[in-house]
Amino acid sequence: MIALGGAIGTGFFLGSGVSVQLAGPGVILAYSFAGFIALVIAWSLVEMAVVHPVAGSFGVYAEIYLHPWAGFAIRYSYWLGATIAVGSEVVAAAIYCGFWFPRVPGWIWVVAFSIVLLVANAWTVASFGEFQYWLSLIKILTISAFILIGVALLCGFGPFPARGLANYTGQGGFLPNGWRGVLLATSLATFSYFGVEEVAVAAGEARDPGRSIPRAMRSVFWRLAFFYIGGIAVLVGLVSWREVGLDASPFVRAFQAAGLRAAPTLMNLVVLTAALSSANALLYLSARMAFSLARGGYAPARLGRTTRRGIPIWALATSGGGMALAVLAERYFPQRAYLALVGTSLFAGLYVWTMSLLTHLRFRRVHPRDGANVSMPGFPVVDWLALAGLVLVTISTWFVPGMRVTLLAGVPWLAVVSLGYWVWRARQRP
Repeated sequence: MIALGGAIGTGFFLGSGVSVQLAGPGVILAYSFAGFIALVIAWSLVEMAVVHPVAGSFGVYAEIYLHPWAGFAIRYSYWLGATIAVGSEVVAAAIYCGFWFPRVPGWIWVVAFSIVLLVANAWTVASFGEFQYWLSLIKILTISAFILIGVALLCGFGPFPARGLANYTGQGGFLPNGWRGVLLATSLATFSYFGVEEVAVAAGEARDPGRSIPRAMRSVFWRLAFFYIGGIAVLVGLVSWREVGLDASPFVRAFQAAGLRAAPTLMNLVVLTAALSSANALLYLSARMAFSLARGGYAPARLGRTTRRGIPIWALATSGGGMALAVLAERYFPQRAYLALVGTSLFAGLYVWTMSLLTHLRFRRVHPRDGANVSMPGFPVVDWLALAGLVLVTISTWFVPGMRVTLLAGVPWLAVVSLGYWVWRARQRP
């Protein structure tokens, strides 16, 4: 549920609108390609998490198998990306609330949701798991219902006439913007899958990681394939690809186009819970990554302290900075706030996934097909294919409207992180 809750967030419920605009019905291929990359990433992390079930996960693995700099850079990059992504999720939640309360400024909703999330994460680890479980369950059941209702509408079951295949084949055909549109759409589709790595991050607090981590990851991907690819396929059948955007969830637009009166309101409520669920999981992750940095000696020791309930409270407070940034973004440029925050965090996600695959290649030299018998089939070919895909996705962000910030913010960030590492290392020398 942690993996599903993290992966099924606003990248899917809101950002998919941009992907549909770029690729048309061909967005189905974009989500399939991004799903393959995410599957390779998750399987790689599961292999390493079973052998090393520690807080910090891929940051620790990179330090062990690549270089201390890699461990430093990957953990700081992931922490920054997750922290900013929390902000993007609460901004999306504010957009959803605008569906009901268009006159209320978005930044007020951002502040309110931020307070709720901080309190939920500051209570206990158990309360985090319980909160995440129920929020994840709501959106999983809703996506399932959306797919079933959508198929009924497309095929003509019930009182409504069949909508047929008109939206798949009309208005430019299945690939109205060609394969270039599919490639550009894959960038935001990839962002939608960010969060599957949360199972590996949570391994340090799992009771029996050797059993629970592989089991969780084996079950999560057939569900994600059904929800993402099935949901997107139904979506582009119900509503024209020209009619979606970032002003509201495309899933709400789909029900509006179908003429179902109460369904848009209900769907908007669900995508709101989806945004809060994803923000909740990301806040948990960023706090644990800051905690890992402090325990590794890479960050102030205060961030490594925990409460009597085991909560890294100072790391949690620091990781709330993304929500503070979201308040400012929503206050001063609300029309661009969501994509600006997504684009900034996207580079960190792409970098972490790339470094995780490089780490896995080295890991398998030390641990060839052993451990908990979860070795990835097709290794190392699938690793190299996924790496090539990540490079293409990273380059393509330059050509996606509103997403150039991915490379513009990412390259300077890596330079600053690298400089920080060498300064830290110099101070460690006697």
